[in-house]
Amino acid sequence: MNATTQENGWPGVRPEVVAEVVSGLSARLQKRLDGAAAKLAQRPLSREGDEWRVGVDEEALLVLHAPGGVIADPASVRCGCLLAPACVHRAAAVTLCPLAEAIEGGAESSDADAPRVDAPRAEGPETPSAPEPVLRPEPAALTPSELAAARHLHRAACALLAAGVSGAGAVSQAELLRAAHRARVAGLYRPAAAAVTVVTRVRAARSGAPDHRLVDLVSGLRELLGLTVALSAPVDAFGASGAPEPTPLGELRGSARQAYAEEGGLRLYGLFAEPVLTATHAGAVSWAVDAGGRLSTVAEVTPHGDAATAAPLAVGAGNRTVRLGDAALSHREFSRAGLAVQGATRSAGGRLGAGASVRAVRAAGADWTAEPVDGLWSEPPGAQVARALAAQELPYESRPAGSDLLFLDVTLLGAAPTAPGGAAQLLARVAGSDLVIALLPGHEHPDLAFRANLALLATAHGLRLRLIGRLERADRPQLRLLAIGTPPDGSDQPGPVRLALAADRAGRANLGLERLQAADLQAPAPRADHPVGPLLELPTTPSDGPPVHVLARRVAQAVTTGRSALAPSAATAAADRSLLRVAGLSTAAQLLDGLRAAAADHRRDVFGRVVPDDHDAFATAWLAAAVYTEALATALCSAAWAADGTATDRTRQPARV
Repeated sequence: MNATTQENGWPGVRPEVVAEVVSGLSARLQKRLDGAAAKLAQRPLSREGDEWRVGVDEEALLVLHAPGGVIADPASVRCGCLLAPACVHRAAAVTLCPLAEAIEGGAESSDADAPRVDAPRAEGPETPSAPEPVLRPEPAALTPSELAAARHLHRAACALLAAGVSGAGAVSQAELLRAAHRARVAGLYRPAAAAVTVVTRVRAARSGAPDHRLVDLVSGLRELLGLTVALSAPVDAFGASGAPEPTPLGELRGSARQAYAEEGGLRLYGLFAEPVLTATHAGAVSWAVDAGGRLSTVAEVTPHGDAATAAPLAVGAGNRTVRLGDAALSHREFSRAGLAVQGATRSAGGRLGAGASVRAVRAAGADWTAEPVDGLWSEPPGAQVARALAAQELPYESRPAGSDLLFLDVTLLGAAPTAPGGAAQLLARVAGSDLVIALLPGHEHPDLAFRANLALLATAHGLRLRLIGRLERADRPQLRLLAIGTPPDGSDQPGPVRLALAADRAGRANLGLERLQAADLQAPAPRADHPVGPLLELPTTPSDGPPVHVLARRVAQAVTTGRSALAPSAATAAADRSLLRVAGLSTAAQLLDGLRAAAADHRRDVFGRVVPDDHDAFATAWLAAAVYTEALATALCSAAWAADGTATDRTRQPARV
């Protein structure tokens, strides 16, 4: 077989392999690792079967043996240079490879822009004859090995936070991966997966990946440190007066495999489909509702290694056959049809199993205005937002499918400069209230159809829609628009524009997979009994809200540039403190002062040199500020969505916290 250039780039690698190969380097070579990886990334890469090859120089050849596209053994990375196997080339290679944990579904499952996608996760038996799992009593406390692993993971996370993205090179990442592997071996699956998530996002930040979001990295570090602190804390610390109820150890540990329960027969009605596009995956996921109103998902997601081809791969996945029994319909078709399933299995999070015993045949779908689908729109918007915000506090594996989705009837008001910096947003008024919300694209990637569809909808002033969106937590009501359809009374209501989709689209559109055309938006002819009124007036831009960004900016700055960045001048610190206290955010001011004090608290030796520490005090102060910022953002989002129509103005007033 002739060697051919691998279009998808480097193969995946297990995190423990990265940790072992990097730890085998001398201290001198570890200092050169980041530079060596940058040079190796410029070398041509080829593939022959299960082997990836790259020429280090004119004489040395680096060979990566990756059966199934994953390097599972350090011995599978071979180099022909004289220093091998303790050479920097092997370490540079595994540093460039994407982490196999992400490919298998454990690392990117909490991406803020991606929908719930469990398809790549390893599954257990799904046949009805599979034995029930043996339930063992939950230990009352961590074992010594678990406690040691949790503390090791905590120290590694503290060190990475103190270094920041700019200083968290391959060695720091490898140490966190080594701690994550130790935690996984000890049975701490959830913190181990959180650590791999952090490393994946740090890599994306350092490489300038287009889908990198600083808010996701901050969230990942907050979750990781929160878990390690909870696991490492003494048991009696939870029993102190006024202390919060401790999280059950089983929830902190997590599970290694996704469990599926037998559901028997299910009648599913397709709801909508959307593309999936993350740093490691591309595909599509279909959403369905059963007769009882519970949401479920069926995903078609595969790993990718080339960002240039990821978006077309995601769009094309909408035309792939739904992997459920013998059903011969695509994800686009399923979003407007139905399925009758026998021997169904479903996870706690709503993912439908595709075991060999599952049987499924195509059935009729249901309009969004008919039961059981119509019931999704009967819940008040405020209750839907409360449900979505409450679900964010749960572990990802325990969140019900669609817990972050909102189902609303709205009237489009057009575009207005309401976003920070004056960027235009599409505004809509929720039916039956004065609540005005901003509609954002479901995903920001320009090669997906979301942004083009949103731009077309911005021209349809007065259009009435039934929509599905994902809650965007902000101090102004915001929603990421995923799908639209005709409202219950859309055909009889007069208006400047109405939705007029082709008959085969069942009155709905998947905005990430399908592009709307100007012909889909029609202006009806005026009727004598229903004259068309003037265009609705756009609301004025609201005033700025409380300065919660002051603390949030410092929390994010610490993640970006590390501990040393939080040393502003006394004048800057005083200005931030004054701004927060005047707004009534005295707790935020105290937390910011504590964060800066912890960042500057360095012990020195007799010669005045800084003595390295474990950064635990700094990480504790950062975690307190990050948790406060998270809670305050949730409270402001809840207030903004209050159903009385006055929340938009109320959230602009100084908050007393």
